[in-house]
Parts: sequence; C-alpha cells; structure tokens
Amino acid sequence: MVANLYYAQPVLHEVAHDFHSGSGPTSLIITCTQVGYAAALLLVVPLGDLHPRRKLVSRIFGLSVIALVASALAPNLWVFGLASVLVGLSSVAGQVMIPFAADLAPEERRGRVVARIMSGLLMGILLARTVSGAVAQVAGWRAIYWLSAVLMAFFAVVLWRFLPDEGARPHKAYWGLVGSSLRLLVDEPMLRRRAWHGACAFACFSVLWTSVAFHLSAAPFHYSNAVIGLFGLVGAGGILAANLAGKLADANRHGLSSLVAGVLLVGAFAILGAGRASLLGVIVGIVVLDIGTQGMQITNQAIIYALRPDARSRINSAYMVCYFIGGAIGSVTAGTVYSSHGWTGVCVLGAVFGLLSCALTVVDFIRPAKERPVPPPANMKVADARGE
Repeated sequence: MVANLYYAQPVLHEVAHDFHSGSGPTSLIITCTQVGYAAALLLVVPLGDLHPRRKLVSRIFGLSVIALVASALAPNLWVFGLASVLVGLSSVAGQVMIPFAADLAPEERRGRVVARIMSGLLMGILLARTVSGAVAQVAGWRAIYWLSAVLMAFFAVVLWRFLPDEGARPHKAYWGLVGSSLRLLVDEPMLRRRAWHGACAFACFSVLWTSVAFHLSAAPFHYSNAVIGLFGLVGAGGILAANLAGKLADANRHGLSSLVAGVLLVGAFAILGAGRASLLGVIVGIVVLDIGTQGMQITNQAIIYALRPDARSRINSAYMVCYFIGGAIGSVTAGTVYSSHGWTGVCVLGAVFGLLSCALTVVDFIRPAKERPVPPPANMKVADARGE
C-alpha cells in the first residue's frame, strides 16, 4: 500500500517527457500525492477509533484500485495530478494498521512491534522505486499503476479474510473525532515536538527523492529508468535503523536516538553535495539519509503511542498529518530549488530541514531538567480504551 505513494519518484523525468512539462511542474505530482495522503490522515485514520479496522482497511484497499486505474489512464499532467491526490487519499491503510498492531502488542514490546511494521513499510518504499523503474523500462511508466491496481484488489481480499475482527467500536461523532485529533496537538506538548521532528525528517526525505531522478538522468550519469529505480534499494540500511531505534525507544533513550537521527539527516546532504558527480557519494548519502529518517520515525512513534492508549488512531492521525505536510513542503521546494539552483541547491535545502530538527533536540538538552518535556516510558502500564 505505501509503495503507491512512491511509484512516480524514479520516473518523473519520463512523466515530464510524456506530458511535455518541466521538472518544476512535474515535481508537483509528488506533492499532490502527499497532500492527498495528509488529508486522508486527518479525515480517514481517525475512523480507526470509530469503525472495526478490519473492514476499514479492506475498503481502503478497494478504493485504491480506482485511484490507481485513474492514474494509469491519465491523458495529461493535470489529470495525473488529480489522480495522484486520489492515490494519496487511498494509500492510508498502513496508518490504520500501525495503531491496530500497537493495540495488539504487549506494552513492553510495543517499540519493537511498531519497528517491525515500519520495516515492512520501509521495504515497500524501497521496492516501490526499484519495481517502478524496472517496469517503466520494459512497459512504460503507466504499467506500474496497472500492476499495483491488481495487487491492491488481491490484498483487499486477503486482509478481509485474515485480519482479526474487533467487533463494534464505541460510538463517537465523526467530526468530533476529527477535531479531537487536532486538539491532541494542543493538549499534548510531546506530540507537538515529535511532529516537528517527523515533519523535518520527512521534508529531508522528500527533498532527495523528488529531485534525484532528474539528477541521475542528467550528466554525468545519464541512467535509465531501471537503474534509477535500483537506487531505492541502497536505502535498506534504514531497516536496521528502524529496529535499533525501536530498541532504544523501549529503553527510553529517546534523546540520544533523536540527536543521532538529526545529525545523520544533515550529514547525508553534506555527503550528497560533496559527491554530486560520484556514484559512491550518491549511494552513501542515500543510505545515511534513509537511516536517519527511519530512526527518527520509529523514535517518534514509540513515544506518541505511549501518550494516549485510548486514542492511538487519532494520535497517529495528528502526527502523520504533520509528517506529510513536512514531506509536501520538501517536495514542492525541492522542485523549485532544483529548477533554479540545481543539485547544490537541493543539498543545501535538505541540510536546512535537518538542522531544524537538530535545533529542537539541542534546545531540549540544554533546558533545565525540570522544564524538559518527558515522554512516558515505553513499557508503562496504562489502561487502554477497554480498561485492559
């Protein structure tokens, strides 16, 4: 499901050629997908606290089939952009399943369970670019959307069959539920702080992956779709980071994990800038960036899921809205900066987003201990919505 958000990234230059558009307008396709996803995080994910998640997840997968077919049939860039918004809207099922898994997990293992789910999501992100590039090389960029539509239909049936049924959920007014997601950002200072870190990290991630296809398809590389897609695999180190960050979160070493992740985000763009014409430099930079991004994400989610066990879907909704707003800002600014200042400008932009994350961590370290916001322990025993 999460792969649907990233299929366009390695083939943006092909989309631009097909629709006779420049890198700036074509880069907005990524922003459209992220805007749609952010809207769904606000409007759809809270339904996980209202409706049985087995039914909700299966129906979202079914809706994604329609959005993917619309993308495959798009006659121009504007229709493709609208279809991309719909793809984003219907790609939110993973964010319904993450708090579902957190509910099922024992308190003392929640960080590691979330890390496993996030490892699966990361694999989807990595394989999205590789598979998209390979399929585009053989059958054109539209073919990946047809292939994904078939996969989504298949998994809608699988999930309907195998996900556990929770039965009826407590009745709540929908708009009150959506509003309460946003109110959590006001009521929970720790949620706001982790949302800031998440938004900055995903902005870094989006800055790279929105512009890298243009960089790798131009001089001195001149790589094909298939080769550009393979660069998604070099971020596999992020899977290791996810599991390490999950263990640090379970050990309540959030500050250390956040600081290391922030430094890696900044360092990644320093490497990418210094090695702009070097294959090794680009590969190392991508690996470091993915490790930093995933490390920050797991740390954030381990913290926020311990804040309000009775409202995990809404907390996840509020956090991920901020996360993808950061990603959308990163995408739209990356396209603009690449058009005007090239790869060097993109690397400076990404480093700035990483520094914004580091700045908050440093502020927390230098504040007096009694004034620091303290996250709840990952293994704290608290009653959930069922009183268990």
